[in-house]
Amino acid sequence: MDHADARADLAAAFRLTARENMHEGVANHFSLAVNEDGTEFLINPKKHFSRIRASDLWVIDANDPDSATGEDAPDPTAWGLHASLHRHVPHARCAMHVHSTYATVLACLADSRLPPIDQSSAIFYNRQVVDEEYGGLALEEEGTRCARLFQDPSVRTMIMGNHGVLFIGETVAETFTRMYYFERAARTYILALQTQRPLRELSPEIAEKTAQQQEGDAQAEADLLNGMRAVLDAEEPDYAA
Repeated sequence: MDHADARADLAAAFRLTARENMHEGVANHFSLAVNEDGTEFLINPKKHFSRIRASDLWVIDANDPDSATGEDAPDPTAWGLHASLHRHVPHARCAMHVHSTYATVLACLADSRLPPIDQSSAIFYNRQVVDEEYGGLALEEEGTRCARLFQDPSVRTMIMGNHGVLFIGETVAETFTRMYYFERAARTYILALQTQRPLRELSPEIAEKTAQQQEGDAQAEADLLNGMRAVLDAEEPDYAA
């Protein structure tokens, strides 16, 4: 099996996303670059996240639409969004797009910014972009438009207004960690709003300090993914097959 380690990493992310109920069955998509310039990447076929195995993942070429066609091919929006990212955003080695519950609720608000109200939400302070121009399904033109919002390498989280959320990173662990904590932080924020009481928002200085303290910690990212993956190794080891 080519790219066996990369496949196993990404397959673990699919299974864990299903366990955390951050998926929509067969609808959402993750990708991971497997060549130097990032134009060849792994991506999921239309298969339920909880059943994806390493060997199920397709390798497609961002410059060749025909590579994404055939029986059980990835969804057309997977091609439109991820091929555009891997063509236009070199630091997007990995990309994860979900319609997770609380992030999508946030994307439906008139102000979709996630404010720094706790330690987890501070991770995203000055490091998120809100897409205010939703234009329909993420086919190629829409995917290219979204990719252009990621030109600042410090911004790796996109709240896709009226749609969902998109994360990029250089590794599966980095990207999964960002997705995991964003959904948790969005849940805290939405629940806090429901109390209808004033929010205790961090000052810009402390929010930025906290973001910097948590940024770029590859070991912490690996620890989160590996700790959760150990459960898969014990209960669902077929993910790596």
